[in-house]
Amino acid sequence: MAATDDAIAGIRTLIESGEFGPGAKLPKEADLSARLGLSRNSLREAVSALELVGILKVRQGDGTYVTSLDPSLLLDVVSLVIDFSPEDSLLQLLEVRRLLEPGASALAAARASADELDEIGEAFERVEASAGIEALVESDIAFHDAIARASGNLALTALLASLSGTTFRARVTRGHKDVRAVEETQREHERIYQALRARDPEQAHAASAYHVASVETWLRQQNGRRQTE
Repeated sequence: MAATDDAIAGIRTLIESGEFGPGAKLPKEADLSARLGLSRNSLREAVSALELVGILKVRQGDGTYVTSLDPSLLLDVVSLVIDFSPEDSLLQLLEVRRLLEPGASALAAARASADELDEIGEAFERVEASAGIEALVESDIAFHDAIARASGNLALTALLASLSGTTFRARVTRGHKDVRAVEETQREHERIYQALRARDPEQAHAASAYHVASVETWLRQQNGRRQTE
């Protein structure tokens, strides 16, 4: 494994130096392995690992290319890791979301264009019109995704999108067990949306933090009940 790690480190150095930037084609396998001073087998394993995480793209019959290195592409693997996380890790993931999402809302309040605010407004209206818990949660995800994109930070948007898959399960469960969840979610969304329309970053941050914390608080209460049963 050490030789593969060395190959990964060597390729990373080539990319970080700017010699092979986004979209560039790497040298042929024989040339690259000789340059790195490693076996071709180690190089193949390194390329496979880097392709898995979206850094390299192998085109059969053509060669190996550096991808666009777009944050959304590189962070796709985070979704996979999160989906395989055990249920007892869910609270930790919700804590991460609570730290990130209010910041995204504050940035959106300051940076969103008129078109982006309109898009958020349309997503908000779909939340209001949602019939059924699953539809509500799907609309909720779209609402928050629109806000994240309006923040103008692609890395933050990708991270929050990665968290939606796992937190989706918690929100659906909450909706089925808590009859007040729908009305509460709609009220919380309205406070976030009004703060964005007012271009008030502090209020947007506070409203978003309250909204995310409500799901986390509910899940902690559910876990506490299970432990005492």
